[in-house]
Amino acid sequence: MTHEQRFAALALELPPAPKPVAVYRPVVVVQHLAYVSGHGPVCVDGSLIKGRVGADLSLEQGHAAARQVGLAILATLRAQLGSLDRVGRVVKVLGMVNSAPAFYDHPKVINGCSELFAQVFGEEAGIGARSAVGMGPLPGNIAVEIEAIFELVP
Repeated sequence: MTHEQRFAALALELPPAPKPVAVYRPVVVVQHLAYVSGHGPVCVDGSLIKGRVGADLSLEQGHAAARQVGLAILATLRAQLGSLDRVGRVVKVLGMVNSAPAFYDHPKVINGCSELFAQVFGEEAGIGARSAVGMGPLPGNIAVEIEAIFELVP
C-alpha cells in the first residue's frame, strides 16, 4: 500500500497548507532530504489551536493539537512535493509544546504527530528520531509547533 493509499484509507482531511508568515520556506530540499519548517496546529477551517498545555489545554487536547500539526505538515509536503509517495521515511521530528511550568508530559503530547506519521507512512518508515520539549510562549500562543526532516525517494 502506498502512502497516499494509506492516507486515503484513514479518511483524514488535510487543512490548507500554511503559507509562510515571515522570511522562510515551508520546505527546503537538499539532496534527498526535505527539511520542513516549524508548523502550528492549523485546522481545516484555517483557525489555530491555541493555549498552554497543562493550563488552558489538557494533555488530550495537546495530543490532538500535535496530531493537527502533523496534518498541516502532510498538507505542506503534498503541496510542495506533489504526493506523499515521494516520502521515503521520517528521519527526525522536533516537537515544541507551549506548556505550563509544571507540565512534564511533552513526549505524550508529541505522540499525536508521531502516531499519525506511523499510520500514514507505516511503522518502519513513519517512525524516526524525535525530540519533544516544553517551551515558553510559542508564536501566536499556538499549542504546539513541530518541524521535521524526511528522506525522499530518489
